[in-house]
Amino acid sequence: MKLLLDANISWRLVARLKNYFEECFHVDHIGLNVPAKDSEIWEYAEANNCIIVTNDDDFLNLANLKGFPPKVILLRTGNQSSNYIEDLLIRHLKEIGELFNSNEYGFLEVF
Repeated sequence: MKLLLDANISWRLVARLKNYFEECFHVDHIGLNVPAKDSEIWEYAEANNCIIVTNDDDFLNLANLKGFPPKVILLRTGNQSSNYIEDLLIRHLKEIGELFNSNEYGFLEVF
């Protein structure tokens, strides 16, 4: 599983999550313009088989409009610390794996 962290999530999580996910990237460090447009992030994630991790409802709208891939994890946590986000993603590792492998759905909300 490859995760692509949106700009609203700390880049510091990249190294911390690599122990749990195949690969992890942050949108500010993949060669896109900073700040990257949602459409650019979407296209990158689709081309590189990444799951977008975000707090941004705009990706829900894109998912509803375009379908999947890419797949999207929408964090419904409000403004939380990086430690909290890290723990949340690790706690939902099984569900994220199911999302990655699913041919039936492309969206996961986590609380």
